[in-house]
Amino acid sequence: MKAFAGVHPLVLLIYFLSVLIVTMFVTNPVLSLLALLGAILFCATGARRDTVAGDIGFYLPMFLLVAITNPLFSHNGVTPLFFLNGNPVTLEAFVYGAAIAVTVIGAMLWCKCYSAVMTSDKFLWLFARVIPKLALVLSMALRFLPMLRRQMKQVKTAQKTMGLYSARGVVDRIRSTGRVFLAVIGWALENAMETAASMRARGYGTGKRTNFSIFRFTVRDGVLLSVSVLLMGLTVVGMAQGITSFSYYPRIGQIDRSPLALAVYAAFGALSLLPFAVEVAEAAVWRHCRSRIPVQAEKN
Repeated sequence: MKAFAGVHPLVLLIYFLSVLIVTMFVTNPVLSLLALLGAILFCATGARRDTVAGDIGFYLPMFLLVAITNPLFSHNGVTPLFFLNGNPVTLEAFVYGAAIAVTVIGAMLWCKCYSAVMTSDKFLWLFARVIPKLALVLSMALRFLPMLRRQMKQVKTAQKTMGLYSARGVVDRIRSTGRVFLAVIGWALENAMETAASMRARGYGTGKRTNFSIFRFTVRDGVLLSVSVLLMGLTVVGMAQGITSFSYYPRIGQIDRSPLALAVYAAFGALSLLPFAVEVAEAAVWRHCRSRIPVQAEKN
């Protein structure tokens, strides 16, 4: 994700908002699958094998759980597959559950990509001038949660090493978890006091706020922003004209295959695959540059 992470924060924010809005609020199965495909490919770029295996082990059971659970509670539809306790388990309910699972997993993967690419520094830079206090609070909160998780893991490991953490029974596990929780709460309060003292020492709130920016809007950022806005605009046109609408009840609807619909699918597919394309292009340029280094060295 290094190549796409180097894009201007404003472009990143507009892109992720566009993709997430379509992913979460459009029920068309073609768009949902395209969003999921783009998120999977983007998350897979540069990811380690154990990370990919862990994601598969988490999202695949979630997909099966949602897809199987929905027909057990929703009995709408006119195509019963079988009956369970006198209630029909319909094909429409199963397909709708699978579609909801694809939407949820796609949104979660895009949020994961967003958190990996959109750092707290970029978020603070975007909103510091408009809502500086809220931006600072959100940035500190987003930074604090991972720190709290790491500290809890460290305290738990330290107590296990000293023999203070026991998980043999329910009572021992509750006591051990309580000790870890109290230690982490104490660390959090101490960290908050140190942060407040550091902010006072740096003159926070004593005068007009100054801004330091390390982000520059380049030609590549302009091209990516223009392409994103164009592709999102075509998708919005299709949504406004009802091309992306799709019904699961009482019968599964037909996917629109008109030329305009195919253009909308292609536009959103290109939008979803844009980060992956940037990563692939950057990797190709890097390999090309590395392949030329020995040749230049021999000439010199």
